[in-house]
Amino acid sequence: MRETHRTGRRRASGQQTQTQRETNYRQLRNPFPPMRVFSDDQIAAMHDTSLRVLEDLGIRILLPEARAIFRAAGARVDEDSQMVFLGRDIVAEALITAPRSIRLRGGTPERDLLLELGSLTFQPGAGCPHATDLERGRRPGTERDFRELVQLTQAFDVLHMVPPLVEPQDVPVHLRHYATMKAQIELSDKVPFVFSRGTPQVLESFDMLKLARGLDDGAFAAQPHCYTIINTNSPRQIDIPMAQGLIDFARAGQVAIVTPFTLMGAMAPITVAGSITLSHAEALAAITLSQLARPGAPVMYGTFTSNVDMKSGAPALGTPEHFKASLAAGQLARLIGLPWRCATGSAGNINDAQAAHETQFALWGCLMAGATTIIHAAGWLEGGLSISYEKMITDIEALQMVAELCAATPCTSDEIGFDAIAEVAPGGHFFATTQTMARYQTEFYEPIVADWSNFGTWTERGAVDANTRATGIWKRIVAEDWRAPLAPGRMEAVNDYITRRTAEGGAPPES
Repeated sequence: MRETHRTGRRRASGQQTQTQRETNYRQLRNPFPPMRVFSDDQIAAMHDTSLRVLEDLGIRILLPEARAIFRAAGARVDEDSQMVFLGRDIVAEALITAPRSIRLRGGTPERDLLLELGSLTFQPGAGCPHATDLERGRRPGTERDFRELVQLTQAFDVLHMVPPLVEPQDVPVHLRHYATMKAQIELSDKVPFVFSRGTPQVLESFDMLKLARGLDDGAFAAQPHCYTIINTNSPRQIDIPMAQGLIDFARAGQVAIVTPFTLMGAMAPITVAGSITLSHAEALAAITLSQLARPGAPVMYGTFTSNVDMKSGAPALGTPEHFKASLAAGQLARLIGLPWRCATGSAGNINDAQAAHETQFALWGCLMAGATTIIHAAGWLEGGLSISYEKMITDIEALQMVAELCAATPCTSDEIGFDAIAEVAPGGHFFATTQTMARYQTEFYEPIVADWSNFGTWTERGAVDANTRATGIWKRIVAEDWRAPLAPGRMEAVNDYITRRTAEGGAPPES
C-alpha cells in the first residue's frame, strides 16, 4: 500500500506516523489565472495564418497511408512532392471531434489522470541519449539507467506520468520496446509511455500492457491506458513513424500528445509570433490526422518552442522568448479548447545555478500559460542531451512547492487565530501557543533536499551541498527496489511474452 507523507514520497509499510502533512499531489488543478502575451485579435490572426499555411503552403506527409486518409477527407494531395494541402473546413471538423477532456487510466485507480484545461500534471525530462550522476559521470543511456529513472519517477507523487526518460542504448532497437515497457510495468503504477517507432512495436507494447492490466482488446480500446509523444519535423513535415503513430494510437483509443519542436531562427521564424504560428499549423495538421483516423480519438495539443543562441545555433531554454512562446501556445490551446502540453528545460551542462534558474523560469512560463501537462520538468540538461539524477531530485523540490500552491489554503476562524493572538502578550512569541503546538508538525512544507540549518550547524554536519544531498536521496530510492502491485501471474505473463517474441526476432522499427 502506497501512501503520501509531507514530501509527497510513498512511505513503506510499517513507517506510519501519527502526524503527517496531507497534500494531494496526485490530482492537481492549476490555481493561477492564465497570462496573455498577445491580444485576442492577434491570437485569432495567428490561428487564421496557421490555417492559411495548411491551405496554401501545405505540409509534407511522408506516410502514404496518411496521405490517403487526408485525400479521402477532401484534402488536395500531390503524390510527387508528398505535400498535403488541408482545407480549413477539414481542420474545423477535426477540432469538433477532438475531446476536451481525457480520462487516462493508471496502473491503479489512484493514478488515473484527468487531462483537460485547468488540470495540471508533471513529467520528468525525456528522450535523452545520455544519463549523468555525480558517482558514475555522464554516459550513454542504458537499460539500468532507464529502470532507475523509472524508480525515481515512481517515488514522487508530483510526477504523474512516466516519459521516455533515457534511451537504453545497450539494448538493440528491435528489442528496446520490451525493456522499456517491462520497466514501466514492473517498477511503476503510473501512466506509461509507448514509443511510436512503427506499428509492430506499438502493437506489441499494447499487448504487454494488456497482459499487465488484465485487459482484453475491447476494454483496452474503451479507455486510454497509455500515451505517446508525436513530434513533427519542423518546418512543415510529418515523418513516417510519427504519422503512423498518430494513426495507430487513434485507432486504439490511446492518447497522442502532438508536439512540434520549433526553435526560433532555426526551424521556425525568428519571432515569437511566427514560430508559434508555424507550430500551431503543424499541431493542427497532426490533430486532424488523428481525428480522421478515428473521430473522438484522445489527442492533446502541444508545443515546445524556444529560441537558439544566434552565436552558435545551439538551443536556448528558459529564456524570455521561451516564456512568451509558452504563453502564446496557451492562448491558442484555449482558443481551440483542447488539453495541451508545454515544456520547461535547460541548456545548462551540469546541475548548477544556470540549470536551476532556466528550468524554473521556463516552468513558470508553462504554469502561467495554463498547461495541462508539463514535460521536462525535472532532470533535463544540455537541451535534452542528458538527464541528471541529482537535478531530477532538486527539480522535484520546486515541483512539490508548486503542488503546495495548488492546494487550498484554509481560512476558518481557527486559522485566522484570534485566540492564538490573544494568548501571547505584546513582545512575546508564538512557539508554545495552543495553535502552534497542535500544528507544528504538519503546518509547513518540509523539503526533501533543501537544508534550512544555519551555517554553523551545516558546517558541523559536513558542509554537504544540495547536489551531494540529492545523490543520497536517489540512491536510497533505487535501493528500495519497489515493485508495482500487479495481480498474481501478470508479470510472469509479460516476461513470457517478451521471451517468446525475442526468440522470434523482436519487432524492427519502421522508418
